[in-house]
Amino acid sequence: MKKRRLLTGAFALTAVAALGLATYRKSTVEITSIAAMLKQLEALKSPDLVTKLVAKTGWAPYKVFVHLAQSIQYSMTGYPEMKPELFQHTAGSAAFYAFSVAGAMRHNLTEPIPGAPAIADAGNVSEAIDLVITALQAFQSYSGELHPHFAYGVLSKTEFANAHVMHIENHLKEIQF
Repeated sequence: MKKRRLLTGAFALTAVAALGLATYRKSTVEITSIAAMLKQLEALKSPDLVTKLVAKTGWAPYKVFVHLAQSIQYSMTGYPEMKPELFQHTAGSAAFYAFSVAGAMRHNLTEPIPGAPAIADAGNVSEAIDLVITALQAFQSYSGELHPHFAYGVLSKTEFANAHVMHIENHLKEIQF
């Protein structure tokens, strides 16, 4: 009986410490703002830079930027297909929390949004970047109800803003400038 209490107490103490560390980490991580991301995207459109954008692996830059614009737009219009609610409330929300705590996202960079129309492999990269910029600006000024994320479920506007920025940053790591 004494051993059981000791183990229960140790487990509780470990859980509290882990939660405290995660909360501290989350409070010290600064995620890029939409305004800063818009500046970064505008800079990528410079004529001497946009023509040099190439993918290290995976999708070509055009396809990446159209995919990013789709994702942002779907937060306002609704995602074409959703993961089951059980997934959203367990693995999906846990993944989003982990990304938020880390201040960065890591995901399969060649996985399309479920149910989204296919995206051409190539096209005008500057126009594709404009799609992302326009989608981010529309999101910033959007005052309607946001739709649940297909995997993470219901997110606040701030959480969605962070998710969008982390999503863009994750994809930009695979594009050489």
